[in-house]
Amino acid sequence: MDIKEVLLIVDDETAICEMLSRHFRFRGYDVVTAGNGAEAVGILKKQVIDVVITDLMMPVMDGVALLKIIRNEYPMVHAIVMTGYVTLENLLAAMRYGADTCVFKPLDDMEEMTQAVASACSTLAGWKKKLAELSGLFKEGDR
Repeated sequence: MDIKEVLLIVDDETAICEMLSRHFRFRGYDVVTAGNGAEAVGILKKQVIDVVITDLMMPVMDGVALLKIIRNEYPMVHAIVMTGYVTLENLLAAMRYGADTCVFKPLDDMEEMTQAVASACSTLAGWKKKLAELSGLFKEGDR
């Protein structure tokens, strides 16, 4: 039985969440969505998430605040930032708080996002394998 990677897509624009959700479900991922960082934190507390794709500019809790929480509380979760507000400050914040990469909106060509998710999942699989080898607590392929 293959275990699917679980993606959490966080954006206050419903159309973006729906588009990304369809795109990645079609490619075999399990997908959960949230409308802001606070909703995403609630999901992270309840469910195992492999990769978070988050917008930076959102109400209630923005993407930078979410990245800080992910780095501090969920170190095995990989994060990909997407933004339509391309500034040096936003890019530096994404880097500072451990985002794997930043993809600029609009998401006309999904290839960059698809590759970013595949890369994050591959890196995560490598770490899980190393942890399994060291701990003996996990069987290969387990979460």
